[in-house]
Amino acid sequence: MSPWRRLARSVLRLAPWAVLALWPLSASAQGPSEVPRPIDIPAWFEPSFLDLPDEVAAAARENKRLMLYFGQDGCPYCRRLMEVNFSQRAITDKTRANFRAIAINIWGDLEVTALDGQRTTEKEFARRLRVQFTPTLLFVDERGRVTARLNGYWPPHKFSAALDYVIARQEDKLSLADYLAANVKEAARTELNDQPFLMKPPFDLRRTKGAKPLAVLFETPECAACDEMHREGFARAEMRTLLAKFDIARFALGDGRELTAPDGRRLAASAWARRLSVSYTPTVVFFDDASREVFRFEGYVRPFHLAAAFDYVAQRAYRSEPQFQRYLQARADRLRASGQAVDLWR
Repeated sequence: MSPWRRLARSVLRLAPWAVLALWPLSASAQGPSEVPRPIDIPAWFEPSFLDLPDEVAAAARENKRLMLYFGQDGCPYCRRLMEVNFSQRAITDKTRANFRAIAINIWGDLEVTALDGQRTTEKEFARRLRVQFTPTLLFVDERGRVTARLNGYWPPHKFSAALDYVIARQEDKLSLADYLAANVKEAARTELNDQPFLMKPPFDLRRTKGAKPLAVLFETPECAACDEMHREGFARAEMRTLLAKFDIARFALGDGRELTAPDGRRLAASAWARRLSVSYTPTVVFFDDASREVFRFEGYVRPFHLAAAFDYVAQRAYRSEPQFQRYLQARADRLRASGQAVDLWR
């Protein structure tokens, strides 16, 4: 049962009509073409009035930190988090022991008191935080600081390590990327995947007016998700067509080779990755012909979302629709209208 439903039930005893005011409008926000399947949020998530400063204080009294989950119905990655990650007892036990978990619906209209004290709605709060992928998780310390942010779905072994990083209060000692590099090992290729579309050195990533957009891949050896992206995502005909619309560079997080960044700065690829706060691999960062970062995706993605991300940038759709989730919905609707089956996990 979702925390929204549990909260509504608790208020029902006081005022039956109040349930209508509390109920999220996620189904209507998702669009009329397909009713999204609800995501079952664990019962141990806290029912909340979404006063986040109060939640930070409550977590501190319990010697915990606050974990904010941003999700939506119909999201296969949210379902994966709930049904795969949180089905593992070790992950659930340490999450419950160390965090006060609060769910926020990115299309919801419930009132939120943000960490800075401003009042807003769930959907506006998500928009202000630039939540582009679901699930997104924010970890908040006792002072109301966001100490780690996971954009998109992280498989259990990486998610568990990220929890350990926050639990051990490592944020002032080293970056999440460095912590993961030291503590997460995967059974995967020991070398980066080669591709004919990747730029060769010297790496001058500066853009000129009218140039193709730039996609920069950040990967690591022994990265199963990187291997899958190359093996399944980039191999598809649709992706080959999209890739031709980009200049594409690729660097390992620890790559010491020098490059010229889009802003003209000369530095090592590893230093640039740190400046860009890259923590998960693969991460893809997109730049326009004015050398501005316009979009990025982090976290595990299946081919549908990989293609959608490249198409979003290739069409410059971010100019008219800054919320990637709304773009995804419209794209899926167009595909369905053309008679194509849409499987977000394919």
